[in-house]
Amino acid sequence: MEAVFEADTERLYTEATQALATPHGKEYTWEVKVGCMGMKGPQAAQHIIDSLGLPLTVPKYLEQIAKHYNNLFPTAKVLPGAERLVRHLHKHNIPIAIASGGAKDSFDLKTTNHRDFVSLFRHVVLASSDPEVTQGKPAPDVFLVCAQRFPDNPDPAKCLVFEDAPNGVQAGVAAGMQVVMVPDPRLSSELTKGATQVLTTLEDFKPESYGLPPFDD
Repeated sequence: MEAVFEADTERLYTEATQALATPHGKEYTWEVKVGCMGMKGPQAAQHIIDSLGLPLTVPKYLEQIAKHYNNLFPTAKVLPGAERLVRHLHKHNIPIAIASGGAKDSFDLKTTNHRDFVSLFRHVVLASSDPEVTQGKPAPDVFLVCAQRFPDNPDPAKCLVFEDAPNGVQAGVAAGMQVVMVPDPRLSSELTKGATQVLTTLEDFKPESYGLPPFDD
């Protein structure tokens, strides 16, 4: 069983996007956010521009939002339960990787204070920067490319995805993988359908349920 993780920094994306929208008198609502979670950068930018009616082109939006990312992303924190799980899987030689819809520059900012943690993963696939990822989520590309880069090129059915966004769950399911979802508590239960399992927190995850070694502690 291989495990594929999606990096989580949705709170910071929300703060950055609202900071950009405020001078235009716009509110970055939960409904707009749900529609673009997990998308590639330009795709998400177009969705936000259209939804909020911002007087910006995609390149201009990306230029402005980058300034907010630079301030906020280095403050990113690891979600409760994530480090324990990742270190446990690494200790037991379970292949693990990161598959994110983001780009390399933003990923580097988000992991500024977590280099040791990221080093536990075999590889990282960033949909907005990787030339092999043709389409962002909800297309399955980023997860399929990520799986193919494991040395044994596993059957997707033997891969387990951890996600927080509806687009990501759709992408994992489309890739033929099992998906554990840890959604924002505001998310409608209708948008969690398709996930193999839905958890309130990663702290509740039981590895043995998926044929993985149980926690030692």
